[in-house]
Amino acid sequence: MARLPRLTLPGYPHHVIQRGNNRQAIFASAADRQFLLDLLVEYAAQLEVLIHAYVLMDNHIHLLATPSTADGLPKMMQAVGRRYVRHFNAAQQRTGTLWEGRYKSTVIQSERYLLACMAYIDLNPVRAGLVAQPQDYPWSSHAHYLGLRTDRLIKPHALFWELGNTPFAREAAYAELVRAGINPVQQASLTDATLRGWALGDPDFVVNLQKRTERRVSKAQAGRPVLTRD
Repeated sequence: MARLPRLTLPGYPHHVIQRGNNRQAIFASAADRQFLLDLLVEYAAQLEVLIHAYVLMDNHIHLLATPSTADGLPKMMQAVGRRYVRHFNAAQQRTGTLWEGRYKSTVIQSERYLLACMAYIDLNPVRAGLVAQPQDYPWSSHAHYLGLRTDRLIKPHALFWELGNTPFAREAAYAELVRAGINPVQQASLTDATLRGWALGDPDFVVNLQKRTERRVSKAQAGRPVLTRD
C-alpha cells in the first residue's frame, strides 16, 4: 500500500516527532543541541513557521509548530535535518544516516489539545527520569513560559496568552497546568496520532479538517464522525 503523504495544513498547530535511527543518540554535546536550535531559529523565520514549544531529548525531538504555508513545515524539517546531519557527522567523524526515516507529525485541535501537547512536551524529560521538575531541563521551551529565560525560537500560541492578563498570571497558570500533568489517555492519543499521522480532535474538527485536504485525515472514511479516546 502506498504511504500517505504527511498531513500538513497551514494555520493549524502540528505536533512533530523526529527520532534518531534505531533510537541512537542524536546529540553528543551541548554545542550540538545549540546548533540544532540555531538552525530552527533560522529556518522557522525564513519559512514562516511559528514554533510554540520544543524539547530536545537524547535520541529524539518534539516540536509544536504552526506553519503559515502548506510547504513551510516540511521544508523547514528537511533543511534543518540535512544541515544538522552534516554538522553531526563532521563533528563525530562518521558517515551515514542519523534520522529514523522521515519525521512524524499530525494536526491537532487547538482548543482541545494544544496546551495538553505543550505539557506533554515539557514533561518528556521528567518521564525519562532526567530531571525531577521540567524547569530543571535546559533544552526545552518550558523555562521560557515560566519567565525564567527568553527563548528567541518561541512564538506563543494565542491560547497561552488567554491564560492570564499579565505575564505573571500566565506564567503561574501555565506552571500549574504542567504540574497537574496530562492523563494517560491524552498522552497516548498525542503519541499515537502523531506517529500514525491521523488528525487529533473531536469529530466536528476532523470532519471540517477533511474538507480542507484531499488526504485522508483519519482511519474512518472521510466525512464520517471519528471518535477520539478521551
